[in-house]
Amino acid sequence: MNNILWVRRDLRTHDNPALLAAIENGATCAVFISTPKQWEQHHLAPMKADLMCRHLQLLSEQLDELGIKFIHITATDFADQVTQLQAYCSDNNVEKIFANTEPECDELKRDQAVIERGLPLELFQSDTIVPVGKVLNKQGEMFKVFTPFKNAWLKRVQQTGIECSPSPPSDSTSTLGPVSNHSDIDGNSKANHHLDISAESSGNFDIGYPRESSDRWPLSETVIKQVIPEFLVNKVSSYHDNRDIPSIKGTSGLSPYLAIGAISPRWLAIQLIQQNPEVLFDTQHSAFSWLNELIWRDFYKHLLFHYPQLAKGSNFQTKYDGLIWHPDHQNFKAWCEGKTGYPIVDAAMRQLTTTGWMHNRLRMIVASFLTKHLLIDWRWGERFFISHLIDGDLSANNGGWQWAASTGCDAQPYFRIFNPITQSERFDPKGIFIRRYLPELADLPDKDIHFPHDYLKKHPDQDKYWAPIVEHKQARLRALTFFK
Repeated sequence: MNNILWVRRDLRTHDNPALLAAIENGATCAVFISTPKQWEQHHLAPMKADLMCRHLQLLSEQLDELGIKFIHITATDFADQVTQLQAYCSDNNVEKIFANTEPECDELKRDQAVIERGLPLELFQSDTIVPVGKVLNKQGEMFKVFTPFKNAWLKRVQQTGIECSPSPPSDSTSTLGPVSNHSDIDGNSKANHHLDISAESSGNFDIGYPRESSDRWPLSETVIKQVIPEFLVNKVSSYHDNRDIPSIKGTSGLSPYLAIGAISPRWLAIQLIQQNPEVLFDTQHSAFSWLNELIWRDFYKHLLFHYPQLAKGSNFQTKYDGLIWHPDHQNFKAWCEGKTGYPIVDAAMRQLTTTGWMHNRLRMIVASFLTKHLLIDWRWGERFFISHLIDGDLSANNGGWQWAASTGCDAQPYFRIFNPITQSERFDPKGIFIRRYLPELADLPDKDIHFPHDYLKKHPDQDKYWAPIVEHKQARLRALTFFK
């Protein structure tokens, strides 16, 4: 039988059920079909495109070791992708196509079009820890609040465990590598693990899309062998205390690899639970905060499965459809460029535009500022984020933005408005993070750096910073009136 593997957003050999089924059915080819026009429509970040290309090269080498030839086919968008796949299958007498599912609306329509063309597509789920559609309330519906979802998720995993596909015999990720001194990764690491895409051994991955260097991020095989073991041994127990402090490397830094499917969330959860088996039964366990983040990831992907309109920019809470957001292009430009006059917001936006990544606490602060202080449509922020983030993921990005804007599922109430000054004082008390990205404020005293304008009036020779575009108290009152 002439069977093939269709590679999509699953750039790994471990926990890859489609790959395993393809091997078991004698497949000797894997195809990847690039779609630059579609990626442009989806606002794929150039840095994420580069990370994807590097992992396509890595995957081609890993598949070559398994006796599978990697073939790159070019297309424009998903419609053309279907046409190109059909042509390839016809020319090569393909009898079955193995692939892993993608939960987004356009991707589901594409797969349905493939099936309607009569192509023998067999799909597997591997992008969530618990399969979508399997965590439901007593009415058989998706939960609309996170905590009951989490409780049901935990109960299911306690009872059934986590299904994780075995790795191919030659796959080096089947066991954790030795713990090393490799630092955690957050996009600021200076380690250079870049693999020159021009030296590809199998095909030419000129995907026809703009790319920006992702060299700061090592390849997944390095992360699996070095970073993850160190994180699980040395950092996960302090994750709860350190994850909100942007000046230190307190997070796992794994989101970019999850976003392109280079590391499996199921495999990650199993590693955590094997080292901390009580974490499934004790939500006060020191390692539970990190498991909770993986559950949040599942939550947003399950939501997208049950409410596909979220992929089309719809408010989850339709009662907010009547909000008339302020289309203030000047303030939006100031926010994008990190020139709002609020140091924690500006430093965070500088981090995003210079590194392609932003600390999660800062994502909440800047999203709240855009939607509550400036009353600018959350969709503007969502699009800007996805077009810059190396870890851009539709479900998590949409969920986070709607949470901040109070329009989403289990969102913060509209009257919860982050104060960027007190947030800065709490999570960057000495201004370490601010100084890293705003050298204009490097010489200011710690107590003045969070909102430096009074200090700068007294020291005009040091005034290299811009005035605030809104006044916090007035903006807060305006937001309360707006949402009421």
